[in-house]
Amino acid sequence: MMEKKDVADYGLPPRETMILEEYREKHATFEKLLQVVKNILSESIASNSIYINALEARIKAEDSLAGKLERKAGKYSSLSDLTDILGVRVITFYSDEVDKIAALVGEIFEIDWENSIDKRKMHDIHSFGYSSLHYICRVPRALFEDPAYPELNDIRFEVQMRTALQHVWSVLDHDTGYKSGFEVPKEYLRNINRLAGMLELADEQFCAIRTGINNYRRHVQSLVRSGKFDEVPLDGDSFGNYLELRPFDSLNNRIASINQAEIHETSLVGYLKLFLFLGFKTLGDIEKMIKENSEDAYQLAAFQLANTDLDIINSSLAVVNLCAVHVLKRGGGVLELTRCLDELNGPSEVNRSRAEHLYGRAKKLAFMEAANS
Repeated sequence: MMEKKDVADYGLPPRETMILEEYREKHATFEKLLQVVKNILSESIASNSIYINALEARIKAEDSLAGKLERKAGKYSSLSDLTDILGVRVITFYSDEVDKIAALVGEIFEIDWENSIDKRKMHDIHSFGYSSLHYICRVPRALFEDPAYPELNDIRFEVQMRTALQHVWSVLDHDTGYKSGFEVPKEYLRNINRLAGMLELADEQFCAIRTGINNYRRHVQSLVRSGKFDEVPLDGDSFGNYLELRPFDSLNNRIASINQAEIHETSLVGYLKLFLFLGFKTLGDIEKMIKENSEDAYQLAAFQLANTDLDIINSSLAVVNLCAVHVLKRGGGVLELTRCLDELNGPSEVNRSRAEHLYGRAKKLAFMEAANS
């Protein structure tokens, strides 16, 4: 283990040397504060159901602090003048979530508004550079207090809030810009700014796309609840909302009553691909199929169960029989039934046997005679 460097070895002026000594003396308090702030933020973000990319926290390294004190000699009178010894960064996925996190931080901590800054509003028309929202905070005693660390509530710390793409830009800009130690040639700077503009546009578009999708989902939910099924395109979101109405329950209950059977509930989400395979475009197409084929689907199920003592049926039985009747009424046979089962379950010889069984039962029923006449 390397021996700790003596504070005097940094060669700082007397005041800056005292600040560095104070930093060492209070390091344990900063470590405690780091854990307190991370815990408070993590719990608050989770309890508000905000899904973030990352929550990071760090205490400024001694060498980094010494370098800052050297560059800005005379600016600071004591360690308390520095607000970034403890830095916390919350990285969100979407730009509108930065404001949600900011509101949350404002509710939790005491904010030093005079020294807080929203760098997102500082770009001029020639700048595409990414930045973030910076709040200077304290932990209020009403929220947390520890007699073992009496100075903890007096220490200011920085909370940075930015999107994942803003964070990417910040890292790239840091590595290709001032950190390299020389002025970036204009041809490279232009490309950096173009890239930053692309990232900024991507950030905006991701947020806009998510907003659009959420609005679409709410619109679909409203149409489904109101029963306007012909206006609802058939897709994963709309089908999921439709299943919440339990449209196949009535037929399942009729079928179960044949043997006074129990209904074993199973997910019907996978049947979306079968309906799409059958060419259905809207939820109205499914509703039409149910209205037109329920009685024949019931008769087909009754024919299958009549001579059995089966006392448990699967909740998918209704939809399977509805689809089978739908196919058969349109002139389909064993081949078409097999293709439907292959689409639903994946290709298998079992599907052929099952299709033959269904067809054998169905051809004795009245609706098949009408379809073939």
